[in-house]
Amino acid sequence: MQNPLPKKFDKQANKYNKLRTHDKTFKYRQKIFSDIHGEVLEVGIGVGLNFPLYNRDVNLTGVDFSEEMLKRARQAAKEYPFQTKLIQEDVETIEFPKNSFDVIVSSGTLCGYQNPLDVLNNFQKWCRPDGKVLLLEHGLSTNKPLAWLQKSLDPLAVKVAGCHVNRDISGLVKSSKLQFVKEERYLAGNVYMIWAKP
Repeated sequence: MQNPLPKKFDKQANKYNKLRTHDKTFKYRQKIFSDIHGEVLEVGIGVGLNFPLYNRDVNLTGVDFSEEMLKRARQAAKEYPFQTKLIQEDVETIEFPKNSFDVIVSSGTLCGYQNPLDVLNNFQKWCRPDGKVLLLEHGLSTNKPLAWLQKSLDPLAVKVAGCHVNRDISGLVKSSKLQFVKEERYLAGNVYMIWAKP
């Protein structure tokens, strides 16, 4: 059965591209994705919203299954001095050699995977032993009424946007093979910033 998500995200590419100038999450991105060097993998790279945060010495590999998102990312990458390789592939099926990357970046992707735990375990495999895994995700709120609403609306969110809004991101990371270093939560605990090691 063909994955319906790429077409859903193709339709959202223009909306995401407009976030370049009106990105309300930029302050969170800036906090967690600053001071990144070396071989970097960004999964679900989308239109390249994190490009402004990368140092000029990074060698960036970006993966996304949306052709339309990557079209915009390729155009945006021309504005930045670092080397960029963009791959149209599903993060859940792509393979990289063990210990390929110094840093793995994920922002807003864990909501969409069918098997997020498998993806996190791949991060552990792909990241070098002294590297780091940085996650900026949205998920289940610490506010009980809001969490109840997220659980209730999850089937609709998946149908419309291909996104699970009720995932416990911290729990997923702690259940994975990654070493949980620290986290910060914002907006009623809906925004997760997680620092981890392989």
